[in-house]
Amino acid sequence: MFMRMTVTDSIKTALPKTESAKEFMGFVGERSQTADKSLSRTLMSTLTTIKFDGSRTMHEHVIEMTNIATRLKSVGMAVNENFLVQFILNSLLTEYGPFQMSYNIMKDK
Repeated sequence: MFMRMTVTDSIKTALPKTESAKEFMGFVGERSQTADKSLSRTLMSTLTTIKFDGSRTMHEHVIEMTNIATRLKSVGMAVNENFLVQFILNSLLTEYGPFQMSYNIMKDK
């Protein structure tokens, strides 16, 4: 089948052989959903456990976490902006405690 020839070998081995294009596309769709679930688990785990270690700038750290949240949104798991801010604050070192308190006070006003 021509469609099968155009799929990369790493994916092709996971798909059963079919005679119908409709069946083939159904299997591809199922595999895609499985991959999306796996990706969303990985991204969510990364977002909740990532820590700022000072090896790069604070800006780069925040941008990375924002990018992870954007990728989660693209696979159907939108992260609320308030949760994202809280994840970012929780990822900071303890020396940024005054910054966290200042943010919380401003938010409460």
